[in-house]
Amino acid sequence: MEMEGENIICFAKDWSEDPTSNNHVMRLLARKNRVLWLNSIATRAPKLSSSSDLQKIARKLRDFGRGPVEVAPNLFVYTPLVVPFPHMPGAATINQGILRATLSSLRRRLGMDEYQLWSFLPTAQPYLGMPGEKLVVYYCTDEWSRFSHVDGERIAEMERSLCEEADVVFTTARTLWNHKRCYNPETHLALHGVDHEHFARALDPETALPDELRDCRGPVIGFFGLVHDWIDISLLAHLAERRPDWTVAVIGKANVDLSALERLPNVRLLGRRPYEELPRYCRAFSVGVMPFVLNELTSNVNPIKMREYLSAGLPVVSTDLPEVRGYSEWVRVAHSPDDFVTACEEAIAADDPVLRRRRSEAMASESWESKVAELGHWVHNAEARRRDRDDDFGGTAFATVGATA
Repeated sequence: MEMEGENIICFAKDWSEDPTSNNHVMRLLARKNRVLWLNSIATRAPKLSSSSDLQKIARKLRDFGRGPVEVAPNLFVYTPLVVPFPHMPGAATINQGILRATLSSLRRRLGMDEYQLWSFLPTAQPYLGMPGEKLVVYYCTDEWSRFSHVDGERIAEMERSLCEEADVVFTTARTLWNHKRCYNPETHLALHGVDHEHFARALDPETALPDELRDCRGPVIGFFGLVHDWIDISLLAHLAERRPDWTVAVIGKANVDLSALERLPNVRLLGRRPYEELPRYCRAFSVGVMPFVLNELTSNVNPIKMREYLSAGLPVVSTDLPEVRGYSEWVRVAHSPDDFVTACEEAIAADDPVLRRRRSEAMASESWESKVAELGHWVHNAEARRRDRDDDFGGTAFATVGATA
């Protein structure tokens, strides 16, 4: 059931970062609803010795001064001004007051009376129960407590409270669903979708190859995404070393040391590229790879890039992630560095245009449109339960919970 005519306020990552499920879901919901996207509130304290963190603070101050910006019809992006030390004593209380006043003003400006509160971040938990809220949705994409840069114990505590207080919880991986459903019976599996039409452009011979990869003579092993500590840099280096006649192309912002790759002549570190250009790079790839480190963080991920690679027709090689195992027809899973090299060799040898078309067609039914329609069904049911509960308690059921949040 498609959602229509709702007001939605969502806590999410920064809109300007590479598109993830946050962006895809809210962009589609904004087609028939009004959405106010709140750029990231802090999940960790900034490092004042970090030029990157200082630049981010400066950018947020600049964006705050702009007010809400309509980035698409009915989709407004706003950068809230909050104390950027989420676990500092008193910070939550201060930020609650700031956000309460800010949202009151924004709701009047944007014509939002009652609204659904959606959060893609566990750190939104202290802001539940503000005036006008009629429903709470938590959309869980990761095991947040396992990120290396956060206070894991504190994040786990906040997330548990958010799950318990939400009207409906969505999880994007089966392992997450198994972990979170004990906190809330209305926890549902919401697997990622894909912008199929966008990535299928890689199959069009009219799609131009990127200049950086035009001169590659051998196979091109490609990766795109944020390069962080969950990506196995040593595995990519091993692949490049074992097959010097191949090119390993890495696209994405890097937050880790890449010296092990920089020294290799057949590795091309291309940095971040616009989302709109990714099909061009996919057309140049011989294989799309997912070299994830295996740990408690990555065992709970459901990589969108798998569906994007496949929509582009690419053979895919991955380390052994739980969510990848269900795609054995299309994805080769490797269990060691040498196995990863062999899997890439096999994928290249077996590939042909017919297989590329079949892989892409297999993803057509996993569009974001179909996934967001499923979300609408569960949210509609949650709204009906909330109304019934509020009627039973004279309309005050959640006011009590909100006062204690």
